[in-house]
Amino acid sequence: MGATVAIIGRPNVGKSTLFNRLVGKRLALVDDTPGVTRDRRPGEARLGDLKFTIIDTAGLEEAEAGTLEGRMRRQTEEAIREADAILFLIDARAGVTPLDAHFADVARRTTTPVILIANKAEGRAGSDGLYEAYSLGLGEPIAVSAEHGEGLADLYDALKPYVDAITEAEDAKREEARTAVDVDEDGELVDEEVPVGTRERPLRVAIVGRPNAGKSTLINRMLGEDRMLTGPEAGITRDSISVDWQWQDRHIKLFDTAGIRRKARVQEKLEKLSVADALRAIKFAEVVVVTLDASNAFEKQDLQIIDLVAREGRALVIAVNKWDLVEDREAAWKQIRDANDRYFNQIRGVRIVTLSGLQGQGLDRLMENVFEAYEAWNARVSTARLNRWLEKVTVNHPPPAVAGRRIRLRYLTQPKTRPPHFVAFCSRPEQLPESYTRYLVNSLRETFGIPGTPIRFSYRKGENPYAAKKKRS
Repeated sequence: MGATVAIIGRPNVGKSTLFNRLVGKRLALVDDTPGVTRDRRPGEARLGDLKFTIIDTAGLEEAEAGTLEGRMRRQTEEAIREADAILFLIDARAGVTPLDAHFADVARRTTTPVILIANKAEGRAGSDGLYEAYSLGLGEPIAVSAEHGEGLADLYDALKPYVDAITEAEDAKREEARTAVDVDEDGELVDEEVPVGTRERPLRVAIVGRPNAGKSTLINRMLGEDRMLTGPEAGITRDSISVDWQWQDRHIKLFDTAGIRRKARVQEKLEKLSVADALRAIKFAEVVVVTLDASNAFEKQDLQIIDLVAREGRALVIAVNKWDLVEDREAAWKQIRDANDRYFNQIRGVRIVTLSGLQGQGLDRLMENVFEAYEAWNARVSTARLNRWLEKVTVNHPPPAVAGRRIRLRYLTQPKTRPPHFVAFCSRPEQLPESYTRYLVNSLRETFGIPGTPIRFSYRKGENPYAAKKKRS
């Protein structure tokens, strides 16, 4: 796990820019608009030979507890409690503001070590603010420029004692556990293939959907704490936030994502960045849970998101959320089944789970379906079984004849999984209609038990043994 370091400060002092600099990637959204970051976001940081977990937080603001800003502040306070060290940022160009002074007083009362950083200190414009920072009573400020990477050597010197102390303590614990558990009777380390769902290889699950479908509320209920910022306002989540979770001894990395609206409605730059971050989470997930609002499930945007997940080739589970608010559940379920039969011919058998993220109903059923979808996503069929199946289906329903000549399917193999990918060797693949490919794919699903996961099916044209003779003549 290593040391955990939280970045705090008022809005727009460069916390997310420093976060991105330390993780070496543009993970956190950065914009000139104050208050872009809302949830606390962890990342794996590296500074020289130091490795630690860095947490980006929302800007500290004075606000009532029930407001959005108040809930954002509560998320930041939780990050402070969990951290081993705190980086308190001010804007050196703006100098020390009353809000800086107020929250510096809060930081002084914590038992967590605080490192004061004067950001945006490049050039002479930040020199006055750097000297003002001494008045906050948090020790000597470190002058940095997160945008230009200046001052990181001084930050390294300040962080090293805290990171090393945590690392040494965890190394000692690991060594004790290794000598007690992870050796065989001969004293040799056990070298086993790491299965999915373990601490070393958690299952990556992305929760996606339209705005206000209850994605963050669902994740909070899974975790048993208010980890994600929630509320009645649509579009609260902006960054894609990953959290570690354990369900029935299985380790999972959950990704909360921003709501994905129709492309035509996404106008603001910040929302475009949020949606792009959500799409990135889909690409890197193993299972995607598309969350629908039970009151208006399977709207056009829901179908487009499901189609996107299928085109990306991810394992898919559909979660119909807010089921506790549905009065006539039997009629609603019938509508869902009808929509499933009508819209999902390309991914027949997709798993649909009704649940209530607010009440915690149906979570075990959801996770059972998630792991079943993952197993189907990894399905592999031997070549011998595939070709016995191919012989039967082509006899029962032969490929069509084109210009009086029947198209022949000679051989079938599966070169890949995740998702399952089948390749058929065919005499004239360009003349084979799409309807026949759908027939083959649906028959594959039924015969080998691969429901509700995308299947890739492609063709290769066999070589003509007489082509070389024709060229020579």
